This record gives sequence, structure tokens and C-alpha cells, in this order.
Amino acid sequence: MNHSSGEKEPETVESLRYLSKVEMEVLVTELLKDYHFGQQQLIEIWGHACAVAITKAYPLSSLSKKQPTVLVICGPEQNGSIGLVCARHLRIFEYEPTIYYPKRSPHSLHQDFTIQCEKMDIPFLSYLPTEVQLINDAYNLVIDSILGPETDLQDVKEPYSGILATLKQVKIPIASVDVPSGWDSDEASTDGINPEVLISLMAPKKCATSFSGKHFLAGRFLPYDMQKKYELNLPEFPGTECFIEL
Repeated sequence: MNHSSGEKEPETVESLRYLSKVEMEVLVTELLKDYHFGQQQLIEIWGHACAVAITKAYPLSSLSKKQPTVLVICGPEQNGSIGLVCARHLRIFEYEPTIYYPKRSPHSLHQDFTIQCEKMDIPFLSYLPTEVQLINDAYNLVIDSILGPETDLQDVKEPYSGILATLKQVKIPIASVDVPSGWDSDEASTDGINPEVLISLMAPKKCATSFSGKHFLAGRFLPYDMQKKYELNLPEFPGTECFIEL
């Protein structure tokens, strides 16, 4: 899947379109209004695709700890809900997720995803240890679904600024959903967190051009007319996979 030595790969990556925050908003609005996708449906598709990508980046057999523990940190908006769905699917895939969701969204849609996780017996942390070693010792990796492309970074306050400070110090791998938290989705970041894996949803965001880790594109459902209209030049997904490594 990863043709690092092949001829074709650079061409694919070059032609793939990296979207700005505004372009992404337009695309999602069109999916909701013109194509009649539902918000819940999109979050479910994205969360499932993220979970599948995580299982490929970090197979159960590769985890260093005895228990396949994963810490999923969820923000207050849509990215947080994607994290909840991702955690639920990881539980079904026999990982042991724990969720930290410090500010639960009042939206009924997000509450539904929370209840689904609770019914799957996924534990929720009441606080995030500031002692980084406790996180390193307890979990194999952290899934960052805190701040999405929609977040205004000028407005990031506690508890999220503290969480980001903690994540900058953890030694276990971080996998970020759509954009690494603390990065401006439109530009390269120099001082945000440093994830090992980035899972872009539908199309990569502009900030991903500077990402040097393992990069997946997940969420294979965009209607062909839209792909063409926005000149996304998506790569060819292998077989029936819902993600591809870029």
C-alpha cells in the first residue's frame, strides 16, 4: 500500500488537492444540503474510517503493553464526536479505549454518541493526569480528536490549552483526527503537538502539506460529481478499503 520506492506515488500525492478551511466548509455544506447526507451519518462514516485506519497503523499484535489500551481525547465540537465513534469501533475491534471528554456537548447528536460509548462499557476519565508518565505507562497511544478544522485557535482556553501542553510531553504515539490539535488547518505548524499519525477525513487540509509522519486519508464515500467539481484528485483506494496511506 505504501509505495515509497515505486514510481507512481509522488505523482499521486502531488495531484491530490489539499483543502482550505473555507473550501472544506463549502464541501460539507453541499453534502448536507444537496446530497442529503445527515450530520450523524457523516460523523459515523468518519469515526469508523478513523478506527479502521488506527487498526492498520497500530495493529493489536504490534502494541507494546499487555493490554491494548488507547486513550481517546475528545473536544467539544464535531471532531470530539468523531473521536467517540472511533472509540466505539475500536472497542468492537477488541482494543481497550478510555475516553477523556472534559466538556460534553449539549447537542443531542453528540449526546447520543456519548451514550453509545457508555453502553459499550468504555470508561470515561474524570480528569487527565498532568503527570505525563502516568499516561505513558497506562496507554499504548493517544487519539487526538480535540480541535477540528473549525476551531478558532485564538479561542482555545482551558481545559484544552492544558491538554495540549500535556500532549506535547507524552512519549507514546499520538494519532490525530483530521488536523493535529493546535495546528491552524490552513498552514504549517511549528509549535503544536507532534503526532506520529494523521488521519485526514475526505480530503487533506492545507496544514497536512507540512506533516512528515504517517498520513492516512479516510472516509471513502464522496460522490464522484463532487470529487470532480472540487478537483480533489483523490487517490485510488485499494480494493474495498475505506482509507489509504498517502
